[in-house]
Amino acid sequence: MSNLAKNYNRKKISFKYGRGSYLYSTDGKKYLDFVMGIAVNSLGHAHPSLVKTINKQSKKLWHVSNAFQIPEGENLAKKLCKKTFADYVMFQNSGAEATEAAIKVARRYFFSIGKPNKNRILCIKNSFHGRTLAAIYASGSKKMTEGFGPKVKGFDHFTFGDHKALEKKISKDTAAIMVETIMGEGGIKVIPDFCLRELRKLCNKKKILLILDEVQCGIGRSGDFFAFEKSKVKPDIVPIAKGIGGGFPIGAVLMNKKVASGMVPGTHGSTFGGNPLAMSVGNKVMDIVSNKKFLNNVKKLSKYFLSNLNKIKEKYPGIIKQIRGRGFLIGIQLNQDQTNFIKNLMENKLLTIRAAENVVRILPPLNVKKNELDEALKIINKVCSQLK
Repeated sequence: MSNLAKNYNRKKISFKYGRGSYLYSTDGKKYLDFVMGIAVNSLGHAHPSLVKTINKQSKKLWHVSNAFQIPEGENLAKKLCKKTFADYVMFQNSGAEATEAAIKVARRYFFSIGKPNKNRILCIKNSFHGRTLAAIYASGSKKMTEGFGPKVKGFDHFTFGDHKALEKKISKDTAAIMVETIMGEGGIKVIPDFCLRELRKLCNKKKILLILDEVQCGIGRSGDFFAFEKSKVKPDIVPIAKGIGGGFPIGAVLMNKKVASGMVPGTHGSTFGGNPLAMSVGNKVMDIVSNKKFLNNVKKLSKYFLSNLNKIKEKYPGIIKQIRGRGFLIGIQLNQDQTNFIKNLMENKLLTIRAAENVVRILPPLNVKKNELDEALKIINKVCSQLK
């Protein structure tokens, strides 16, 4: 009997080790891993540079707390700010912490300029921003909030794509609009560039903040370092996590100078956030993923993969309804529940994960090889032929 709590419906499989795009189970089977810890292992399993970095830093210093200066964190923050819109960074441990901190930054900014009533955040209904109490109510999902009352106040919601409803929801108490640039758990829905530009215009007009949640879609997963970059929009606040640690727990909030002005000493803290070991890993991931040649390869290979997925969709329209996503954040929307499809993929040694709206989520490592994509395409095609 397992002493682990039953809050996960775990598949009856465990793994001994991983190498690159593959996982090797305890019973000796080899799987092509296109879950990657849910978009976390951005450089695959046991990447040699990350292994070397962790080994080297682990022999020097793991943790000291933010009571002291941490050079490795200063270095990573500098790299992130140089690469992005941001002027300041606050390090956390996870995506949920990063989105919670983003909410705090937005509210604290208005408090600091004498407008404490401006504390409500507008989000897309049935989005996903993490599993903490505030984050589940920010997501506006009845399923996630059930049994966790009383309700955490301060969040309003609009339906994905309903621009008129969004503008009507903005009140004198609204502090910010917070959306995932590409919705992950919600079904791999890409917010179009023109919509992001309109969101920015609307926030400017209403004098509120724009928070773009890039916890899942950021750090190269879309083919750009941040998914919003293609729209030429500059947000005010961006929470990140997952890919920046390459498998090591790191979260962060990126902020422009204006909103960061409210975060004075004592307003937020994290015991483990920004520790030397995590920051060393983050620096190495940043050096690899932010490289233009690396990102161009993500774009090239993901374009090839998406094109071939669409060919499979055309071949099996009774099975596949739509191919969604950008870069290596991909969704195969099926015409019916995806449980059996995912099970069949796993039986054929391809690991994937579900999302809302009957979507099979596909998340290869960013450094996946073309022959590995071909292997996945072959398996997906085979499963479609078996289920037609």
